Amino acid sequence: MTITRFGVLLAAAVLVAAGCGAPGSGGGTATTSFAPGDVPDKPREPVTLNIIDVAGNLQLTQGMIDEFAQKNPDIVAKVTYTKATAPELAGKIKAQQQAGRVQIGLVLTGTDGLSAGIEQGLWLRTDDYASKIGPIDYQEPAAKMQELAQGQGQVVTYYPSGPLIEYNPAKVADPPKTAEELLAWAKANPKRFQYARPANSGPGRTFLMGLPYLLGDSDPKNPASWTKTWDYLKELGKYIDYYPTTTTETMKNLGTGTVDIVATTTGWDINPRALGTVPAEVKVQPLEGMHWVTDAHYAVIPKGVSADVVSANIALIKWMLTPQQQAKAYDTGYFYPGPAVNGVTLSMAPKESQDVIAKFGRPEYDQWISQFPKETSLPAPQQVAMFDKWDREVGAGKYKTQ
Repeated sequence: MTITRFGVLLAAAVLVAAGCGAPGSGGGTATTSFAPGDVPDKPREPVTLNIIDVAGNLQLTQGMIDEFAQKNPDIVAKVTYTKATAPELAGKIKAQQQAGRVQIGLVLTGTDGLSAGIEQGLWLRTDDYASKIGPIDYQEPAAKMQELAQGQGQVVTYYPSGPLIEYNPAKVADPPKTAEELLAWAKANPKRFQYARPANSGPGRTFLMGLPYLLGDSDPKNPASWTKTWDYLKELGKYIDYYPTTTTETMKNLGTGTVDIVATTTGWDINPRALGTVPAEVKVQPLEGMHWVTDAHYAVIPKGVSADVVSANIALIKWMLTPQQQAKAYDTGYFYPGPAVNGVTLSMAPKESQDVIAKFGRPEYDQWISQFPKETSLPAPQQVAMFDKWDREVGAGKYKTQ
């Protein structure tokens, strides 16, 4: 595994389909022309399944998908993968739908891309195919994340996320223990704390969504009422040099010593240390009043794909949610723990996953996961509003890509 798998990168490849609406092409029209009952249990002929990932999810699920294609050649003839950033996703899908050539057959996204697509009406209702997918024994927090999809996507991986701070103990002997102490530290150490643009970053948006709980805002689910949080973010921004547009860059900056503290999550702590991007000896700290902001990745089907592609997608999603496949979601700690369904233990994961988590995992995580309350991410409209307000009032003029 390379660091490029870890980031959410803009792929240079352009997906090519055989033709609009042709069986097995992944093509279609912007308006779905079939009813859910018309979707066959198996495609009339094997499809080429073009998958776009805007969440780094393939790091967790590509092994599941590749094995499905290998074992089901009568369903999937070929799988192609491409990657992009979440803010690009809606525009890509909408352009294909307006052209009547939907070439992207399946989307793997976090709540950011999911929310943008829900707002613009881009996704098919996976709930219409619930009888084909079958009952899913989700963990309770994952089941609550599933509700955020509004029937328009399926949770395939889950983790409690954060917010946590990650720091270099050689530079930060006494790490902040409250949000107020973090602000004071940033003021005393300008340009040494960093988080990435929330619309592009899991840790970035988790940091934002966790602050209302830490600061005591009256309605943590309503960004419009975050008086304390927005004031805090604007004040904190005075001591932040710039906001990277990827989480990976914040980790590289922590690893090189450009910054000393970053916003992080369980997975973004474990995986960069396993990759060597961040030194193994860095530490993490929850802040007083911690509430986990849970996160998930979703499999989402764009409107306009063919009935055969929908059939293949439903079969694939059902496969991905079996306990045996879910065990692969432990991966190398990227979305720790990772599995969305009950009954999946680390002992079921591939040996590589077990070895990495034994070496780079933290025993305190299991304690903290049990100890601190869990809150779902914001629903789609509120999350889109949060990104927009942050971009306009906090991050404007301070983006930088290296």
